[in-house]
Amino acid sequence: MAPHDHLPSDDASGASDASGAPALVDFAVDLTSQEVLRRAQVTAALGPDWDPLEVLLGEEAAYDLLYSGLDAEQQRLYDELVAAGVLPARGDGRAAA
Repeated sequence: MAPHDHLPSDDASGASDASGAPALVDFAVDLTSQEVLRRAQVTAALGPDWDPLEVLLGEEAAYDLLYSGLDAEQQRLYDELVAAGVLPARGDGRAAA
């Protein structure tokens, strides 16, 4: 069947829209069980020693290091990016020295 041909309606009433195309049918798939399985597999892969608080503190320390020791021009750009909402404000609003 060519892509431009209309598919026949499976609806006993032969319902169609104004253009004569078959009416749309709701189509839903519940992926809840797959999502639960995926999360369980991720947690198992992380292992029992994974500490989310430690990871978060490590990320914060990395950001502090990343934005430390900026020269005047870098600090100006940093401040502009914070003001524009591109980067989150950190500490007192200035990059760490």
